[in-house]
Amino acid sequence: MHSYEVNFDGLVGPTHNYAGLSFGNVASKRFAAQPSNPRQAALQGLEKMRTMRQLGLHQGVLAPHARPHMALLKQLGFTGSDAQILEKAYKYNPTLLSACFSSSAMWSANAATVSPSSDSADNRVHFTAANLSNKLHRSIEAPTTGRVLQATFANSNYFAHHAPLPGHDHFADEGAANHTRLCPQHGDKGLHLFVYGREAFNEGGVKPQKFPARHTLEASAAIARLHQLDDSQQLYIQQNPEVIDQGVFHNDVIAVGNEQLLFCHEQAFYKQHQALDTISSAYSALYNDAHRLSIVEVPTEAVSVADAVSSYLFNSQLITLPSNATALIAPQECAENPAVKAYLDDLLTQPDTLDEVHYVDIKQSMQNGGGPACLRLRVVLTEQELAATNPACLFSDKLHHTLSDWVERHYRDQLCQDDLRDPLLIQESYAALDELTKLMNLGSIYDFQQ
Repeated sequence: MHSYEVNFDGLVGPTHNYAGLSFGNVASKRFAAQPSNPRQAALQGLEKMRTMRQLGLHQGVLAPHARPHMALLKQLGFTGSDAQILEKAYKYNPTLLSACFSSSAMWSANAATVSPSSDSADNRVHFTAANLSNKLHRSIEAPTTGRVLQATFANSNYFAHHAPLPGHDHFADEGAANHTRLCPQHGDKGLHLFVYGREAFNEGGVKPQKFPARHTLEASAAIARLHQLDDSQQLYIQQNPEVIDQGVFHNDVIAVGNEQLLFCHEQAFYKQHQALDTISSAYSALYNDAHRLSIVEVPTEAVSVADAVSSYLFNSQLITLPSNATALIAPQECAENPAVKAYLDDLLTQPDTLDEVHYVDIKQSMQNGGGPACLRLRVVLTEQELAATNPACLFSDKLHHTLSDWVERHYRDQLCQDDLRDPLLIQESYAALDELTKLMNLGSIYDFQQ
């Protein structure tokens, strides 16, 4: 039976704002406290989804989270009406209030790690929602993420959902942003490349010095066990700590893979040459040398790490089109960076690399620290599994029109940090999301609906 890679993009939430909460994410810090445009951000995301659908690919939508996260503020001892709680929290620490309003769940590459049924021992698609324990504003996401995924993939005959890993530093899990599945074709058994920043139980191990290594080896190993992956399908490679300290907070900011192609910077991995040899050998061993992995290693002299981070070249989506052509869905910033654009233009002339590059405008997401690949969670589904997926979460022209209209009616076109004190923003956000759960047939997934 044929299998499809379906990209499930996170729909940008009504409280999209630039709070600069993500230490280690250069773009997030650069645009901190500037006014955001939630309406434009959501419409840009929907337009990217439409582009994917027009290219002939299956596309899905994951609902945003309810913000502000009032439960956290109440857990921290703030009392009174919603308006009083907001004002008290703002006076205590505006950054805390910003964390409770963050719409960072839009970056669904961090939502979970997913293993297709072709790889798991019980022949089901496995999901583990990421605990995102390294950042306060993201550590509160996992419960809602789990409910969104369960409402989207509800049939237990096909889908298995796991609780997040313990929310401890030893099992810090950043989801699919540090996971790449390599295979001849999406429906084949795959090699799961888990990229980690540090070893939690090895205090003397290699780690970055400036920015945190957000993802641990121990987290990846636990997910491989939960997802019932065979030993031959697991590979653990450490991210280069030196590039983490240059703003490469996730592996998908410096490397991306698709089927038989791995596209990475020459500084992506610790002990790069050894790492790439290990990946190639593991791939060949899994398929008894019947298939070889193609690796495009971008040299620093062509694209510096700084250019890679500022343009999010590697946070592009690497996809296979229905024609079997390989395409890169890149942010517009790649076209505007001379070094990156020149490299991509040259790459298009090289055999067995890229066939097409499509540039998309997602500037609102980029300025908050996330590119095209951040916005999507890859899910490989058979035809039966796709049919068992909540149809109201699958992108279509009709859904595009419905969600665009919904955004136009409910989202503000400007949001500043001081606006987070406005109690009307809670009412607007919750009213919008309550309507959305009906449009997408999700049930009561939000705390305020309980």
